[in-house]
Amino acid sequence: MISKDFFQALDDLEVEKKIKKEDLIKTIENALTAAYKKMYGEAKSSRVKLNPEKATIKTYSYKTVVSEVLDPDKEISLADAKLIKKSYKLGDEVMSEESTKDFGRIAAQTAKQVVIQKLKEMEREMALSELSEKEDELMTTIVKRIDNGTVYVQLSNTNTEGVMLPSDQIPGEKFNVGDRIKVYVKRIKDSFKGTQIQVTRSNIGFVRKLFELEIPEIANGEVTIKNISRDAGNRTKVALATDKQNIDVIGTCVGFHGQRIDTITSELNGEKIDLIEYSEDPLEYIAKSLSPAKVISVEINESLHSSRVIVPDDKLSLAIGKSGQNVRLAARLTGWKIEVKPESSVSAPEVKEPEYELTDLNYDDAFSGLTVLEEITPIDDEE
Repeated sequence: MISKDFFQALDDLEVEKKIKKEDLIKTIENALTAAYKKMYGEAKSSRVKLNPEKATIKTYSYKTVVSEVLDPDKEISLADAKLIKKSYKLGDEVMSEESTKDFGRIAAQTAKQVVIQKLKEMEREMALSELSEKEDELMTTIVKRIDNGTVYVQLSNTNTEGVMLPSDQIPGEKFNVGDRIKVYVKRIKDSFKGTQIQVTRSNIGFVRKLFELEIPEIANGEVTIKNISRDAGNRTKVALATDKQNIDVIGTCVGFHGQRIDTITSELNGEKIDLIEYSEDPLEYIAKSLSPAKVISVEINESLHSSRVIVPDDKLSLAIGKSGQNVRLAARLTGWKIEVKPESSVSAPEVKEPEYELTDLNYDDAFSGLTVLEEITPIDDEE
């Protein structure tokens, strides 16, 4: 029933699919046992065994050695067992080989279906196990197809497809089938439809991994990314720190003639990047976070975790940014609420407009409500 080619195929599956042959044989044995019972009924206890060394398959029925037989199909007395082999004792299993020449077409098809299904499950589990290690990683992929704005990519060195939704793309990017693009693997999940890989280019994790890829000092831990805030397609702020006195964190990330930061900016489709030197002093950190705007002073309210920042009048729009983008990103980066005020609003004296003019009232209205404290005696001019 089974030839040497069959067992050679198992060896090939182990190499190609990275599925252990022992696990595969056990699965096949269970499948064939189920098929055999379906064909011959459940009365007997039966078991199918594969022998890869001899390239054979054999079916056995077995009975448990008991002191009193209640089910002749599944039990055998100790006396009868000893007639077969004297060493049998209570609880042992007495096995006898069954003929498989009538192992019918239906049983074989059932076994095949079960094996194929199990193979798919094992492949999916193996793929999921391998891919789980790639979560939170940067990968180079190839665009396979584009459907209603959703981009489907082929993950390198796998047979797995990644899905990049429109919300996970950098605004303004255009892709074509066959393009090689970098993506960040943000989520891997197993569902009834199979393994689903969600990838992104708009996530802050994508920026973090690009910095690790292009800047060795970040990859080896000499420079640390403290935080990132991002408005994908427009602007990103990256807070950097180091405990090495001889390292300029900003210069390190910019690179010679700006090569490092230019490479990252190009991958981000021209997105502006503000490099911020992190500080434990919130006043200094908040001031730097509003780059590229110049800051005059910073005041903070610890209890409300809020701050007020004063900037030159001509830098107000730069500090706030288009639609409040710059100050919003600075707030996310630092974790502080930030209110930006122009210098003129605090340096100029505050003048209140009168609620109404005296000319708007008649004489009686103007002096109504006054209380006469004492009678005034007229002055005698002659005196």
